[in-house]
Amino acid sequence: MLKIHNLKASPHSKHRRKILGRGESSGHGGQSTRGNKGHKSRSGYHRVGDFEGGQMPLVRRLPKRGFNHPEKIKISVVNINRINQKFDSGETVSPETLAEKGIIKNQNCIVKILGEGKINKSFNVCAHSFSEKARNLIEKSGGKITIIKK
Repeated sequence: MLKIHNLKASPHSKHRRKILGRGESSGHGGQSTRGNKGHKSRSGYHRVGDFEGGQMPLVRRLPKRGFNHPEKIKISVVNINRINQKFDSGETVSPETLAEKGIIKNQNCIVKILGEGKINKSFNVCAHSFSEKARNLIEKSGGKITIIKK
């Protein structure tokens, strides 16, 4: 009966390891299957990953595209209708509370409030900037606006 502890490799399926550099009679003496001379026959040889035999590497052949500015200011945009859905009347809306409710990913970025949608509750909204429409909608509904310094 075939079970996991009875399993054996079939005869002649496992090859003996090639033993190198043990004299001519071993069959792999002399250059030890490395061929004659050159970089690849030496000990310590290591090919660099993008080396293409002297041909101009692919990374250098392709044109460079784009640029990532290290000090780019990331702005999170939040629409009024999202605030209206997630917050109750009288609550304070700030980058911290927006991050807690999952509306923005990072509370350390600049938050801009936009005026898409309708608002039927009054909020105290603290953000870095507001669109004109958002400002009018918040103030008409009886809310207050606080601008946070950047």
